[in-house]
Amino acid sequence: MLLPDPISIILAMLIFIPLERLLALRHEQGIFRKSWQLDSIYFLLNGIFIGAGLKLILLAALVLGALLVPAQFRAWVGSLSFWIQLPVLLLVSDLGFYAAHRMFHKIPWLWRFHAVHHSIEEMDWLAAHRVHPLDQILTKGASILPIIALGFSPGAIAAYAALYHWQALLIHSNVKINFGPLAHIFASPHFHHWHHANHKEAYDKNFAGQLSFLDALFGTMHMPSERMPERYGTNMPVPKSYGSQMLYPLQPDVYKSVKQATPQEP
Repeated sequence: MLLPDPISIILAMLIFIPLERLLALRHEQGIFRKSWQLDSIYFLLNGIFIGAGLKLILLAALVLGALLVPAQFRAWVGSLSFWIQLPVLLLVSDLGFYAAHRMFHKIPWLWRFHAVHHSIEEMDWLAAHRVHPLDQILTKGASILPIIALGFSPGAIAAYAALYHWQALLIHSNVKINFGPLAHIFASPHFHHWHHANHKEAYDKNFAGQLSFLDALFGTMHMPSERMPERYGTNMPVPKSYGSQMLYPLQPDVYKSVKQATPQEP
């Protein structure tokens, strides 16, 4: 199991707490906003469970790579320039993320786990950590399994992991940052806030984690330039405590409240 890294915790706080004060999207939202205690528990504990699950994904990726991908091809991929590997790796990994994320919205059994993340009603960097471990393990697993199996180098994978982590915090954060034309290539806070919006027109939109153009390509982009969402969250009856949220997807009566179509609706 992985214990929380104190340096990463302190660094995230030092970066995002001032950033959200200086470039706040919602100035009225304080540091200690509603549910900050719940999200702090996720911040401190989730790495333990997710790290253990991803170790199994890593092992599966190594086995599948050895069985299904010719050794010469993996060696060739790993020998490419870092600056060639990284953009290709980002594309391959985010295609996996997009597919897994979309399934978590469309398949009722999976949506129960993902609804925990969509229970966020006030967006900031800390809220990014509110995600059921099984959801995160499977979604991250869909991202890392192909890049490891294909033989990308450890250096390129490490750079990708750092980008993934910090971009995930940024796109959830309470900041108003204009990506300009790059917003149609890379996921931005504007892009991802609309994914969390509790607005009917935004349901099941903006699935990409890093490359927003994938949603444009697959017809799931929703990013009105003139405004931000007025409200976030889901109408699913997600409980409010950490333990209850961990058990919530496993409760039999949750089946009755999940719809196949537009699962974010009541």
